[in-house]
Amino acid sequence: MLNTPRAYGGMTTAPHHLASRAGARVLEQGGNALEAMVAMAATIAVVYPHMNAIGGDGFWIAHAPGAEPVGIQACGPAARMATPEHYAEIGFTDAIPGRGGPAALTVAGTVGGWQEAMAVAGEWGGRMPLADLLADAIHYARDGTAVCASQARLTVEKLGELADVPGFADTFLVDGAVPGEGARQRFPALAATLQRLAEAGLDDFYRGDVARALAADLEAAGSPVRLADLEAYRAQRVAPLSLAIRGVRLFNMPPPTQGLASLAILAILDRLERRDTSGAGFVHDTVEATKQAFLVRNAKVVDPAFMDVDPASLLSDAAIAGMAAGVDRETAAPWPQPAVPGDTIWMGAVDGEGRAVSFIQSIYWEFGSGVVSPATGVLWQNRGMSFSLDPAHRNALVPGRLPFHTLNPALSLFDDGRAMTYGTMGGEGQPQTQAAIFARYAWGGLGLQQAVTEPRWLLGRTWGAESTNLKLEDRFSPDTVAVLRAAGHDVELVEAFSDTMGHAGAIVRHPDGLLEGATDPRADGCVAAF
Repeated sequence: MLNTPRAYGGMTTAPHHLASRAGARVLEQGGNALEAMVAMAATIAVVYPHMNAIGGDGFWIAHAPGAEPVGIQACGPAARMATPEHYAEIGFTDAIPGRGGPAALTVAGTVGGWQEAMAVAGEWGGRMPLADLLADAIHYARDGTAVCASQARLTVEKLGELADVPGFADTFLVDGAVPGEGARQRFPALAATLQRLAEAGLDDFYRGDVARALAADLEAAGSPVRLADLEAYRAQRVAPLSLAIRGVRLFNMPPPTQGLASLAILAILDRLERRDTSGAGFVHDTVEATKQAFLVRNAKVVDPAFMDVDPASLLSDAAIAGMAAGVDRETAAPWPQPAVPGDTIWMGAVDGEGRAVSFIQSIYWEFGSGVVSPATGVLWQNRGMSFSLDPAHRNALVPGRLPFHTLNPALSLFDDGRAMTYGTMGGEGQPQTQAAIFARYAWGGLGLQQAVTEPRWLLGRTWGAESTNLKLEDRFSPDTVAVLRAAGHDVELVEAFSDTMGHAGAIVRHPDGLLEGATDPRADGCVAAF
């Protein structure tokens, strides 16, 4: 897309067009932004299954005009049986595996997040029945949708490590072969599960028939997750982290997410008085700000119950000043630092009353653990494999502990009355892309869609690649590339509109009710509005 879509009634954006449409349908029927997002979350889990699933985690920031934003933390902890001793007994002493039953070691929180979102939606006056919100997802799971290009490609690329994982081949292959782009895919077991949740309520996922079927299948697949782990889980409302810079208040999620890194990058750029978002200087400053923010994140951010510092203190004026002082405006600082990949979706919704939602849902790697419950059709995440089996490690595996999350939905409230909801998939690329989109729109004066479409970069490892260099889309000018290399950046050029750069989106609501949206041409999505 080149032009920014605009409307007044309501707007959604998602990396798959059917999810955008599901949310817009709810808004058109009088539902609010949170109700729309529940519909979108269920639909995207069906139509974009390589990037997310109802067996994953989710994070929300929701804002109603005149009220403080509220966060919903829908991430599950490590199972009670998930200990270093357990993994040693089954033959893993160095690291938790990335695929298969042993990788499926944390509770999936996303459905609990839908449940809490419905509670907040009711406080906003929402009255839409759950069955209506899940109707599109049920339809697409039962009757089928077309396989998108990225799903077809990633299934081929990852088949060697997924083909023998319990439930994967039966769910995602057809007669043993990878379905091609445009092939019809159906998920009948998942359709039945979503129908059951529509009738019995979302709590059934944790404390009902669905939970019992899930627990039995996970145990059979070799997962340490048991029914008691599911029964104990509930999503939590949390206060988002907040930081004020000139003209705007920024909001993001607290630990165990990397939300503070996203806030810190923009605060560093603001302190450096970076307003020109064109050319190599903007990329250099942002990359160097990212390094400073990641150093703090890597040193401090884990499950907040295991942190020895208040996360808000890491965003104090003094802390930001210290990070900004570490930025050399001319020369690249040494890198790399440890990086993590991730596969995720971000979606946004704003209703006609100005209530806005920024939401992210993930299974960690593409197809998560690969484990699919035969009875329920639920694909389970592998987020917990990021834990360390070394008890002295900062992110050591402990039963009940929350894993570190790259997930961080963003929301900004401008002093002039605008509200912006934005985000992206992409692991470590998330805070970098958020900074690029916000700065280009808010400071650089670009249209919202142009801010998303413009060429992007990524510092660090992603999607299984071992390199930790600075990747630039080849749409950057040769002069920009040359200046960055001269500054000491280890630059690698990747193809235009690369998946590596994530699938971003944004919606801005103006004080007069005008809505502007953007979707990422790197994905399969759209902006839906009325």
